[in-house]
Amino acid sequence: MGLLKSIGKSRSGQATVAWMAATLLRLTRHTMPWTIERSSAAEAIVASGKPFIACFWHGRFGTMRSAWQSEPARFHMLISGHRDGVLIARGMTRLGFGTIAGSSRRGGASAMRSMQQVLARGDCVGITPDGPRGPRMRAKAGAIKAAQLAQVPILPVSASATHCSFLKTWDRFCFIKPFGRGLILFGEPIVVPRRAEKEELEALRQDLERQLNWLTAEADRRCNQAPIEPAPVPAPKAKAEAAPGGGPDAVATGSRKIRHAGA
Repeated sequence: MGLLKSIGKSRSGQATVAWMAATLLRLTRHTMPWTIERSSAAEAIVASGKPFIACFWHGRFGTMRSAWQSEPARFHMLISGHRDGVLIARGMTRLGFGTIAGSSRRGGASAMRSMQQVLARGDCVGITPDGPRGPRMRAKAGAIKAAQLAQVPILPVSASATHCSFLKTWDRFCFIKPFGRGLILFGEPIVVPRRAEKEELEALRQDLERQLNWLTAEADRRCNQAPIEPAPVPAPKAKAEAAPGGGPDAVATGSRKIRHAGA
């Protein structure tokens, strides 16, 4: 681990790690079939070519290149300014994605402005609502706020594969191995009204969290993987009336298979 940290601190080391990660992701994309399932509402948004915000858990970051079968340059991933984020950004750039620096902890205001600019010109944004440091599979409010400001829909998405390992990191990162079978599931679009009040915004945040957890559990189940449990619901603040976060309710997505996407 110490050696990996030392490598990650140098620019040449970062470039090497980014190249290796990008190469592995290309390999998994081209050596295994990926099935993509979207509801009719989600498919209509994707087919329209209009901008949207894609939300997926931090632990499924490595599966997202296969979710976008074309035009990766239209997708700009929000990446933390931390050293780990720099490594991810380099890897995403090698795969053809755009990146936006910032997170809920670092450069949040600047990142929000950048996202608004990207969405305004018709491109899409990818956000990990539990990143960059968790708690795992618990959605923060940033994606809801960004969608409200830009007036674009949110598409929840998750994925799994038959050949993968879950690392012992805070996010239980899904490490995809070649020659398996992958599954990508999109949830129902979330539309945030421009004049939504605090209570409605919180309800939409909970909806996003519930959908993402259902999609993740369903993808893992169908790929014969043991389910990854979300972190405990964060304790409510002193004046909060109810604990934030999603409950155990499963949210049906009404998904249907639209195509079998390979290399």
